[in-house]
Amino acid sequence: MIVWINGPFGGGKTTLATTLRNELPGAVVTDPEEIGFVLRQVFPGKYADFQDNPAWRPLVAQLVIHCHRENGGRPVLVPMTLLRRSYAAEIHDAVRTTGVPLRHLLLHARPDTVAARIDTDPEYPGDEARSAKVRAFRRGRLPRYTEAFADWLAADAEVIDTTGLAPRQVADRALELLATGGPEGGGR
Repeated sequence: MIVWINGPFGGGKTTLATTLRNELPGAVVTDPEEIGFVLRQVFPGKYADFQDNPAWRPLVAQLVIHCHRENGGRPVLVPMTLLRRSYAAEIHDAVRTTGVPLRHLLLHARPDTVAARIDTDPEYPGDEARSAKVRAFRRGRLPRYTEAFADWLAADAEVIDTTGLAPRQVADRALELLATGGPEGGGR
């Protein structure tokens, strides 16, 4: 099973993926952002957002499919923000057409909660300038997340409202969801 962990930048996706990796037998984590970094090196300056590079989406789909096979069908955790519905559909549909089950979890919190988390997250301890740059990027993307949530994400994903929850509680909620068969059709 592929567990796509979506949510705002700074919303706890990587924290959840790390926790689930330790609790789901044989689970592995793969980060599609790494493919984006490679594509930035290949095409420097061509795309402001590597997700806009048409090569990124099919490469990500193939990555998670192959990770699933290599991992013997055990869980593959994918912490990655996807805010464009067409991009999510392209990747998720490509995975599902191979018969690999995909669960789309969404970590959601009120915008003020996410902003407060971003502001207190020490991204790069000891490098305040770099941390400030990351925090500014994340805050700048929050309106796009809020719009996507209202437009399509809330209906497409299995939503975990993380407002007021500690990371352990978020992980427990995710484990509860994953223990079920998922939405009709084997996941959204």
